Amino acid sequence: MKRFAKLIEQLDSTNKTNQKVAALTQYFLEAPKEDALWSVALLSHRRPPRPVTTKLMRSWASEITKLPEWLFEESYHIVGDLAETIALLVRQEAKGKVPSLSQCIDEIINLKPKQESQKKEYIFKRWKSLNNFERFVFNKILTGGFRIGVSQKLMTRALSKAVKINENILAHRLMGQWSPKTITFEELILNPNPQDQISQPYPFFLAYALEEDFQGKEKVINWHIEHKWDGMRAQLIIRERKSFLWSRGEELITDKFPELDCLANILPNGTVLDGELLPYKDGQIGNFNDLQKRIGRKSVSAKLKQQIPIVIMLYDILEWEGKDIRSYPLMDRQDLLAQLFEKYDGEKIPILLSEVLKFSSWEQVAVEREKSEDKRSEGLMLKDKKSSYGVGRKKGNWWKWKSNPKTIDAVLTYAMRGHGRRTNMYTDYTFGLWEDNNLVTFAKAYSGLTDAEIKKVDQFIKQNTLERFGPVRQVKPELVFEIAFEGIAPSSRHKSGVAVRFPRILRWRHDKKTNDANSLEDLKQLLP
Repeated sequence: MKRFAKLIEQLDSTNKTNQKVAALTQYFLEAPKEDALWSVALLSHRRPPRPVTTKLMRSWASEITKLPEWLFEESYHIVGDLAETIALLVRQEAKGKVPSLSQCIDEIINLKPKQESQKKEYIFKRWKSLNNFERFVFNKILTGGFRIGVSQKLMTRALSKAVKINENILAHRLMGQWSPKTITFEELILNPNPQDQISQPYPFFLAYALEEDFQGKEKVINWHIEHKWDGMRAQLIIRERKSFLWSRGEELITDKFPELDCLANILPNGTVLDGELLPYKDGQIGNFNDLQKRIGRKSVSAKLKQQIPIVIMLYDILEWEGKDIRSYPLMDRQDLLAQLFEKYDGEKIPILLSEVLKFSSWEQVAVEREKSEDKRSEGLMLKDKKSSYGVGRKKGNWWKWKSNPKTIDAVLTYAMRGHGRRTNMYTDYTFGLWEDNNLVTFAKAYSGLTDAEIKKVDQFIKQNTLERFGPVRQVKPELVFEIAFEGIAPSSRHKSGVAVRFPRILRWRHDKKTNDANSLEDLKQLLP
């Protein structure tokens, strides 16, 4: 635990990538394999189950520090991070042997089924026995909020240097559902058993937003262009007559979409496909809201499958006849994918092939992009025809040119304190639209303003508060902002009756008064 806490302190104290990689590499070289494995798990967002709620932790922290709950809560909202607040307020009292990282996590895992009093006794003991930064790391593990500014890609790079295994190979080995409770460092990283990896997906390759001067520098003929379909990115694996479906978030979702099970007995063994899960009924692509109804269910009934059938729209082929072909140029992979699809085209199976569009000018591409909403896509994908299938986000080979967002003018009604460097400022905003003479909440947003604008809005909020609800303030409805969003759909879960996707602030409308803001009816007019 001491070694891992020291590592986290080193990572937290620098913004330089090379220094972070060096610190991680040294740690992996020195740490016991059990600790190294849990470190890899924590830094790739695989955490032990939480044994206590944050509500209990806050209550216990108030008790051990002998602070009134209101004062602890105020301290928490000023610091902005529960783990750090407790680490700062609790004092180290007991000296003794600090457990290793793996031992500490075993203790936390074994804590889950115990009585609340036993949990409290253990956590008090650890809070008192650890120093400030060890206590901070311990709290981070307890809360499950282990985000310290180190990406999985950066961690994998450091691990690659330590174990002398290619970074892309390691990235593949670290994909999927694994746990240090059921696998060793040797089995996962150094010498994995191929038989244990039949369900293993490949890391997804991601695109950057298109740069403004792109068309002026590139020839349209060199680019593979297709629609960016508005669904759920997924990877379909067919190996040993079994099918496995993985989301981009490395969640195994095979059982959520049973209509794809038939592909295990149709598509060739040793095939891995990259695509988009889409609702598809009567030859028409549905909207993302339909797909969400499928994603959120623990079990899928026959009725739901009939109401919202699913297909996978194929983008790419990553494995063919059991061979990893990600290094092949995209145009060669597309030829293989087209051959595969043509073989089964006409059969009633739940796959579609994303159409490769052909253009002679960027002006024609721009016209096609304007058709995105009608085609139920988010815009266009532009991929270098010679590109390999990479790992993560890499600038230059793949670009996304999303369609222009929808916008609406809304009134700021509530605000909440931010986190991190914005802890002392109100940066998380709630917006309302007019219905009769009332403002109805329709969205929350926290991005889009400059630092200077945030300071001005924060000052307004503090001077124009109507009511306080803990960290939230209701403010005088006087500020109007243009809110942009990617999609819109009816929703019975929202008070407004409408759900918008990816809302963010486009600009502060200084030129508009509150009464000039849009109505809820205006928003509903944007529904497809």
